[in-house]
Amino acid sequence: MKPFWHKFKSFLHWSKSSYIILSTFLLVIFLIGYIWWPLLREYAATYRSDLPFWAQMDWLLLMDFLIMTILIIFNADLKRDIPLAAIALVGGLLIEAWGTQTELWTYYTNERPPLWIIPAWPIAFLSVNRLVRLIDQILPKLSRRLVEISYWVVFSGFYILMIFYIWPTISNILSIAIIILCAVLILTNSNKKYAIFYLLAGSGLGYFLELWGTSRACWTYYTQEAPPLFAVFAHGFAAFAVWQFYQFAVSIFGLFRKRISLNS
Repeated sequence: MKPFWHKFKSFLHWSKSSYIILSTFLLVIFLIGYIWWPLLREYAATYRSDLPFWAQMDWLLLMDFLIMTILIIFNADLKRDIPLAAIALVGGLLIEAWGTQTELWTYYTNERPPLWIIPAWPIAFLSVNRLVRLIDQILPKLSRRLVEISYWVVFSGFYILMIFYIWPTISNILSIAIIILCAVLILTNSNKKYAIFYLLAGSGLGYFLELWGTSRACWTYYTQEAPPLFAVFAHGFAAFAVWQFYQFAVSIFGLFRKRISLNS
């Protein structure tokens, strides 16, 4: 058992940061269950004693939970992960507020937005961040031209898909702001390879999260799809956006520190 555990920790690059992030993750889950106990009790009430446990187990939710648990402790680094998680938390709140206020999607609790879903955003983003790092290590070196072409094809395609999907809310100031912001992020990005990785990794994880949420009627999109294609790729774009804002923050902070050192 010991050798396996050591190999497992070595593979995950286990560190003190891994312990802290895992503990924080479990604490957040506990607090959500404690604060929103009526929702948890309502879910638990669906259990039927006349059916076997394995037949009622939500295996998709368990798979999502286990995958994200393993991913967030992989190569953890608090100096990097705390600001990333903070940006994802704020970004998730803004995205959920936009989507629920415009009624592009609604939650079964009819909250706009429900606060209990917001902590899922930093957890999901850190999971995507780990997937991107794995992809970057596994994939062979890509030619600059291939990356350039792929970037504009993929992101232009997403942008067109987004406009078509949110068109019913095009007169809403929030939707207009989202359209402008997404265009700015696409046009100002300087690392096209990582942008593609974030979009693909985020969409891959997003598919299973959206499949769970829409098939269980936890949230419902106005098109009634379970899940809609836009929502899947929107997860990927949201991950790219968080990473892009992090890059902006690092650049601004770096310039700020440089200016201080020059003036001192």
